Amino acid sequence: MSGICDGRVVIVTGAGRGIGRSHAIEFARQGARVVVNDVGAELDGHGVSHGPAGEVVSAIEAIGGEAVANDDDVGDFDGARHLVASAVDRWGRLDTVVNNAGIVRDRMIVTMGEEEWDAVMRVHLKGTFATTHHAANHWRERAKAGETVDARIVNTSSGAGLAGSLGQANYSAAKAGIAAFTLVAAAELGRYGITVNAIAPSARTRMTETTFAEMMARPAEGFDAMDPANIAPLVVWLGSAGSAGVTGRVFELAGGMVGVAQGWMRGPEIDKGHRWEPAELGPVVRKLLEAAAEPQPVYGAGS
Repeated sequence: MSGICDGRVVIVTGAGRGIGRSHAIEFARQGARVVVNDVGAELDGHGVSHGPAGEVVSAIEAIGGEAVANDDDVGDFDGARHLVASAVDRWGRLDTVVNNAGIVRDRMIVTMGEEEWDAVMRVHLKGTFATTHHAANHWRERAKAGETVDARIVNTSSGAGLAGSLGQANYSAAKAGIAAFTLVAAAELGRYGITVNAIAPSARTRMTETTFAEMMARPAEGFDAMDPANIAPLVVWLGSAGSAGVTGRVFELAGGMVGVAQGWMRGPEIDKGHRWEPAELGPVVRKLLEAAAEPQPVYGAGS
């Protein structure tokens, strides 16, 4: 098989189902050799199964691609290290990492327990950091040895991370953290030949089908705007050599729409030149808010 990722070695985490599965298959279709990472857990992170990753490998092999299954837990620091090493050991190199693995433990803040918070942070946020850390060290060593590195990292944020989502404070915070982590990683790792971007996708997956049931309805005919396969093309391009110079960006994707998110930036301001008295600030804040753009509503909060 040949395409825009010919010869590249790619890791896709959480690749056993949904969006990750589509990423892995499209990378293979575009000529990449793919490590299909998935622990095979249930939606809430419980349980283990080798089936999903193996099924994706079989699907890739059926179209003439090359892939290997991996069940390392990216939320475990040593597990993420072993995942990166498995790609290098198998094919002698690593070129692209797609951090896609995730779980949900949805609850309102007042009923959410510590374990539900920690579990989501562990897989989404720590898993993204741990895999990035070990991959970046692999590429840094190659760069220090004099090799020209042309590496890519694509992280997975969410509209929930950009705007928030009721009943998903843990998930929203983790995804917001991934967006900010992407900016920092892009700034730090560019010197080693590594670009880092993120996506905020909208698609029908196990994580979204209950939260946005009406939006996720499958059309009787025509273009399925919520098909997870719609997300893969941009991710594959971002993971290719052709995306050189594109870094530190968060792209929003939905159906056939591609957009660039514009995150927190300085808005209206008033500078007194001296320390404020608390009683002075009420009118000042109200004036600033009148001049500022309205924030995007939190998902589920209505207009």
